[in-house]
Amino acid sequence: MDLRDQLKNLFPDHEEQDFEMPEEKFQQKEALVCKFEKKGRNGKPVTLIEGFEGSEDELKAISKKIKTTLGIGGSEKDGVIVIQGDNRDKIMTILKDMGYKTKRVGG
Repeated sequence: MDLRDQLKNLFPDHEEQDFEMPEEKFQQKEALVCKFEKKGRNGKPVTLIEGFEGSEDELKAISKKIKTTLGIGGSEKDGVIVIQGDNRDKIMTILKDMGYKTKRVGG
């Protein structure tokens, strides 16, 4: 006997209703920060995107969109997207097209 059967036994006059939960649209509160860094990466330049407040899946989707659009490598970890090379301007354009506010840090 599952939970629905037990509830029907307790409340025989109750009519079962189907309803859907409204999907919440996530809103980013702060702007995403795009910065350039070489330190700690054997002198290789990378662009860091920090400040994302959504889920890990959404972070991966954003990272994948940037990487496939630009045709370059990168990764995402702990809420930070790391993209190879200094591509801040291109990345900021892609993020703005996706509806995110961006802020350029450094140079």
